[in-house]
Amino acid sequence: MKVAVVKERFPGERRVALVPAAIPPLIKAGLEVVVEESAGLAAGFLDDDYRAAGGRIGTRDEAFAADCVLTVRTAAAAGDAWPADRDRLRQGQIVIGICDPLGAPDACLEAAERGVTLFSLELVPRITRAQAMDVLSSQANIAGYRAVLLAATALPRIFPMMTTAAGTVKPAKVLILGAGVAGLQAIATAKRLGAQVSAYDVRPAVKEQVQSLGAKFVELDLETGSSEVAGGYAKAMGEEFYKKQRELLGKVIADSDVVVCTALIPGQKAPTLVTREMVTKMKPGSVIVDMAAERGGNCEATTCGETTVVDGVTILGPTNLPAEVATHTSQLYARNIATFLTHLVKLGLPEVSLDDEICRDTLVARGGQLVHPKVRERAGLAPLDQIATP
Repeated sequence: MKVAVVKERFPGERRVALVPAAIPPLIKAGLEVVVEESAGLAAGFLDDDYRAAGGRIGTRDEAFAADCVLTVRTAAAAGDAWPADRDRLRQGQIVIGICDPLGAPDACLEAAERGVTLFSLELVPRITRAQAMDVLSSQANIAGYRAVLLAATALPRIFPMMTTAAGTVKPAKVLILGAGVAGLQAIATAKRLGAQVSAYDVRPAVKEQVQSLGAKFVELDLETGSSEVAGGYAKAMGEEFYKKQRELLGKVIADSDVVVCTALIPGQKAPTLVTREMVTKMKPGSVIVDMAAERGGNCEATTCGETTVVDGVTILGPTNLPAEVATHTSQLYARNIATFLTHLVKLGLPEVSLDDEICRDTLVARGGQLVHPKVRERAGLAPLDQIATP
């Protein structure tokens, strides 16, 4: 089977689906690897590096002629680049990448209509044997690190306590909202920089993880028993819950020099945790980094992709933090996608095994239609088992 790596066309996307080091194991598994020319250049990997690893450099047309296309972004996640890529796809071709299937299922439906077998890496189940395939975790981990560095750069004071002959500088107070993978890495990074760190999460079960990193866990008087769904993801709560949450968080936020927002609900608009009124009560010079900007933002005053200032508070709305550290995020992503692909090959790819949980949960389209139950629901389609057969 011929596998191809295509160059990303999404604006600002510097990552690449495979790095040279990921190619030899795929060749050993019996795959031929084609890499579009300059596909890894933005991430720091030369075409000669791919050749030395056993890959063949080809044109974009040659890459899209492969049996299986590996990409960082495809379908809705590819943005305006998707229509041109979609028109290159053909019946029976396999595409693996980040698809945004729950947030924008229509693009996945377009892939299905072209007869593509589409796998979405965001849907990899959070089970032990799939940990090495979990792209959301690997990318969020570095994004959390990067978010704190952005905050430290924008803040007009230093993070650590410092005692000098001229006096003592108090440490910055950093609050992390959301203690998932990104939030935990943000906590660890802020602590390494010497800040006084606290964190809040709607899931009380993460308290121990927060404290293990040396941060204070902010506890609010809220009923949170149903705040977590299978896989460890936060569950969307009602507006009354979020209203009370904002009231209780207000004082903590007002006392913080930096707030890093990381709260996301898969496939849904991000919950509003910081209102514009709460921003106005923060000290001038304070900084908010909203990692949920692409999903509407956790901060009401966030402008996606821009830096804004509200009453002296700087609010950053970054949209693709993993791409800013493309060398290492590409290395991690390549490990994820290569492990996933090798797993499918062992199961008989191009045949698709629905008996395997990993394969079944990530399969979005096959045989001309959407096959993932949740994606079909988001697309407004009836469950497959309710469709009458002739």
